[in-house]
Amino acid sequence: MEQERDNFWLYIGAIIVATVIGVFLLKGREMESVPYAAYNETKAQVEKQVQNAKP
Repeated sequence: MEQERDNFWLYIGAIIVATVIGVFLLKGREMESVPYAAYNETKAQVEKQVQNAKP
């Protein structure tokens, strides 16, 4: 019985670790798809237009 209990917590720990690793992998993949270069270029153009519009 004691050996089964030890394995139970081992399984729970393994599930938690696998979940955390999976979240970090998916989060990293999500950030790769964001086109930061396009965002920064658009932001620079908007700031330039705002400064040109000021009297």
